Amino acid sequence: MKRFGNKMLAVFGISALVLTGCAGKDTQDNMTETNKEAEVVGVYEAEAAQLSDNLSVNTKLTGFSGEGYVEGLEADGDVCTFKISVPEEGFYDLQFMAANIGGYKENYILVDGVSVGALATETETFSEGIMARNYLSAGEHEIAVLKYWGYIAIDKLTILKSAPLPEDYYSVSAKLCNPNASDNAKRLMSYLVDNYGVNVISGQYSDGGMFGHEMACIWSETKKFPAMLGLDMIEYSPSRVAYGSQGKSIDQALEAWEKNSIVTMCWHWNAPEKYLTGTWYSGFYKEHTNIDLDKIMNGEDEEGYNLLVSDMDVVAKELQKLQKADVPVLWRPLHEASGGWFWWGNCEAESYKKLYRLMYDKYTNEYGLNNLIWVWNGQDKNWYPGDDVVDIVGEDIYPGEKVYTSQMNKYMEVRGYADTTKMVVMSENGCLFDPELAIRDGAMWGYFGTWGGEFVEGSSTMNVYSEQYTESAMLKKVYEHPNVITREELPDLKTYPIREDAK
Repeated sequence: MKRFGNKMLAVFGISALVLTGCAGKDTQDNMTETNKEAEVVGVYEAEAAQLSDNLSVNTKLTGFSGEGYVEGLEADGDVCTFKISVPEEGFYDLQFMAANIGGYKENYILVDGVSVGALATETETFSEGIMARNYLSAGEHEIAVLKYWGYIAIDKLTILKSAPLPEDYYSVSAKLCNPNASDNAKRLMSYLVDNYGVNVISGQYSDGGMFGHEMACIWSETKKFPAMLGLDMIEYSPSRVAYGSQGKSIDQALEAWEKNSIVTMCWHWNAPEKYLTGTWYSGFYKEHTNIDLDKIMNGEDEEGYNLLVSDMDVVAKELQKLQKADVPVLWRPLHEASGGWFWWGNCEAESYKKLYRLMYDKYTNEYGLNNLIWVWNGQDKNWYPGDDVVDIVGEDIYPGEKVYTSQMNKYMEVRGYADTTKMVVMSENGCLFDPELAIRDGAMWGYFGTWGGEFVEGSSTMNVYSEQYTESAMLKKVYEHPNVITREELPDLKTYPIREDAK
């Protein structure tokens, strides 16, 4: 979960549980293709695994191997644990053969007790699900399937040697989708591309700007500042302004750029006042609105369409102040749509994509916001609006407390969202990841953007660092790492050379 002011936001669904490395269909298809000739290291039947008390072996379904399959995972704590062995240290793919019972399911995968993501089962017949590129030392390990949604049948686990990453894995273009992009936007994109695959740029969301509480906490622990400041345009939403809200993000962005910081912005878009049904300041959540985006985007609610356009106009005029000052912005609108908790995701994917493309067209062609670099993180390939309106693909990841894994499986999945190779970033995060693990695994996120509030600052005392999500030692490790860029290490972004492929 992430804190929004003094309110709690559930980032992935209602609960605080977060799926961070889903072996879903897109990932499975991609990895099966790239590793179809992989060496099999071992095959382990589920019926021979270590089973918790509520699990049982059955033979009702067809298509299983061995003497049966394991079903259950209906109660919290239910777990099927495979004890495996690998001959040498390296990267291995975990290929599960499983089926769902009664519809799509996701359940946690743990390697030696550490969550590496979730196994998605999409069919009621046995099919393969791959958790790709897991680093294992030589010797014995425990691979566990732990109940989350439950109700699956597990047939077997096959251990495969992972295919090596291609030499051009981090080769991306600096060309922005807006042909009229400003020089400073091109400079910033050039800098991001030059570092991609080598260094990770540090970032922090802070309602107080570049000298907010979160920044003070980080400085007190590391004597460094993040290179990127994250801001939110929420207070500019007309339905919040109607209740007295006053936005500060534009002024904070101007200050940050003048002091040579990178700026990223999202927009928790409070729905137009007509559609607010609950707490007014929570009007970006679906449960506090009755907005029907499907009807708006298919022409059935013309008034709603005009209200959305009017809101976009208001925010565009604010962003024009940054355009006038030549401030480039990593602009991340309509985020986390596929989760369905925001009103712009409480709809069919096609309606969302129409809204995103409408915003892109208005902001680029009508308002001439050539300073925007478009960052998309709808969290699902089916919600991707198209390569022509996206510059960078991001993912918001909240794996829990003190989970420092690289999230490589999710990195590979996100990399497959776009039709062409785009830069992949961790657009929001709770706890930090260990940069050494990211380098080892190949999960070279272009940048990270830690959310504010409880993820950095203690709840009882201001400007005091909280270790609830990331321990102080790990925070220092991240900010002192030679491959993590902090504000002090940024070049002059106003004069940074523009790459040839960005021109």
